[in-house]
Amino acid sequence: MRRLIRAGFKACATCAAGAVILGFVATPVAQAQQSLNFYVGGFTPRGETGRPIDDVLVNNLDFLVFNIRDFSSATVGGEYLVGLGDKLEAGLGIGFQTRSVPSVYRDFVNANGSEIEQDLKLRVIPFSATVRFLPLGNHDAITPYIGAGVGVFGWRYSETGDFFATDRTIFRGNFVGKGSAAGPVILGGVRVPVGSFGVGGEIRYQSAKGDLPSDQGFAGTKIDLGGFTYAFTVNVRF
Repeated sequence: MRRLIRAGFKACATCAAGAVILGFVATPVAQAQQSLNFYVGGFTPRGETGRPIDDVLVNNLDFLVFNIRDFSSATVGGEYLVGLGDKLEAGLGIGFQTRSVPSVYRDFVNANGSEIEQDLKLRVIPFSATVRFLPLGNHDAITPYIGAGVGVFGWRYSETGDFFATDRTIFRGNFVGKGSAAGPVILGGVRVPVGSFGVGGEIRYQSAKGDLPSDQGFAGTKIDLGGFTYAFTVNVRF
């Protein structure tokens, strides 16, 4: 995990370095507006029809009963933001989200009639490097913004529980895939000053796909990490 976090920060820092350096050329460091942006909200994954045909959750629906929307989860995170002049900001951020969803076999049950149950769990740690455009400038007033960048998503997907084998026996298993995947991030929001703080709301879209290991026997080769985050934000300037 420590190696994954360090790798994510390294990738995000590389992506944002060019924008930050260019901004500092135009704006002295002493005058650059800096802040920490904290957020809490909810993540909604991409639905079944928007996912690739080799996605593990789409293929699991052929024989398991669950809802992809049940993977919606709470999310928390924070960003370091630095002003690049009056109408631009660059940011580096990290977040966390996890969700476990119960499932059962569609067409099979235990000998006693009970369900054959599993837990499908997805955890994502997103790292992001973004640039925001502030059309009204960065002043002590209502501040709308839009932005884009790149994300590196550290993920872990597992299936744990009872499984139906090809010889019609039932066995206990735990199958795990993990890794990191990169993809675009698009966002928009607004900040409202409240004393020395700023509060607001943000919508963020992310798109990435992780590669599942072939030796675990998953029903698909990919795990789609895309979806929308809806967040309440608190901004602290310094």
